[in-house]
Amino acid sequence: MNSVSRFIQHHQRVRHAVYQTEFGIIRSLKRTGLTLSALVGLHALVMIWLEGMTLWQALWLTLTTLTTVGYGDLSASTVAGQIATVVLIFFAGITLMTFLVSDYVDFRIARRERIRTGHWDWNMADHILIINAPKNNLEAYFWRMISQIRQSDEYRETPIMLLNEDFADGLPDSLRRLGVVHVTGSASRPEDLKRAAAERATHIVVLARDEYSSDSDSFTFDVCHRLFELHLGHRVIAEVVEDENRERLKKLKIKTMLRPIRSYPEMVVRAMVAPGVELIIEDMFTHANDHAVRFPVWLEGERWADVVNAVVQSNLGTPLAFVTKEGEVNTHPDGDDKVVAQSLIVLVHTEKVPSVRDIQSAIEIHFNKRLANLD
Repeated sequence: MNSVSRFIQHHQRVRHAVYQTEFGIIRSLKRTGLTLSALVGLHALVMIWLEGMTLWQALWLTLTTLTTVGYGDLSASTVAGQIATVVLIFFAGITLMTFLVSDYVDFRIARRERIRTGHWDWNMADHILIINAPKNNLEAYFWRMISQIRQSDEYRETPIMLLNEDFADGLPDSLRRLGVVHVTGSASRPEDLKRAAAERATHIVVLARDEYSSDSDSFTFDVCHRLFELHLGHRVIAEVVEDENRERLKKLKIKTMLRPIRSYPEMVVRAMVAPGVELIIEDMFTHANDHAVRFPVWLEGERWADVVNAVVQSNLGTPLAFVTKEGEVNTHPDGDDKVVAQSLIVLVHTEKVPSVRDIQSAIEIHFNKRLANLD
């Protein structure tokens, strides 16, 4: 009995100190539960010995008394049995039951707090892991990126995890509603990569910390090297600020590298859902290889497929869209559409940009040949 009293006093005295960690909470739960179970068993044995009850009757009386239900169908009739009930159940058992319930509540609160602050071990698999965060407007950026990911049928229900140190106070509601979870940490630390379950991720996106600073590439390289050592390079989409650093990442077998374009997070999404498309889109943003040019060419009802054939066969570029006489851009014409336009938008090679006259001549020659064949 003295040991039970000392346990209760110690539990009351150090309660708040013990509950600073999840391990301490679980340890306290186990200890309280075991002690309470021992008291239940001891009281049941006393009832069998002093009151002549069956095992089930003794347990029934013990549990209904412990939970303060007290149906009254069974009770201790001897003085010794009544004293045992008062000592074991009322003084010790109910107090321990209170501690057990309180311990469980504390555990739930601690668990929720760990989840909120990104310190919970999710034990995920087949998820999308996004490492780092943009320097500015990170909530809006992530919301737009993840919303685009959710537009894909393939990834509509895929778990998404963020690994960074920018949401220490918890994820915004806008991101949690999209089914995003968070791990507070840095991908440069192996233990944080392990907590984020990087080895079980389907895609790993490494964002540049600062899209305008080449120093970001140093951190990106460090993270990619760690992923390479885990044989995960084939799953990585990495943002690279300086083009010359791409060669370093290629040696790490990184699947995809692209420039950080913060106003267009869909670039990263394209790299997931349609690998290779992001390179075409990225190329259009620059003036280095191919780029789109608008040519003032009038069309009066020609089939779009014939217009495309005329320009492509003349090796002048690839028509992407046309501009109507009202100034509207049609980017998805069908091949059989009769095009009435004031301009063509053509993807051309930077080192070989045709003139307006070249485009006009190609179309005229193509249609003259078609007319001659018809005759």
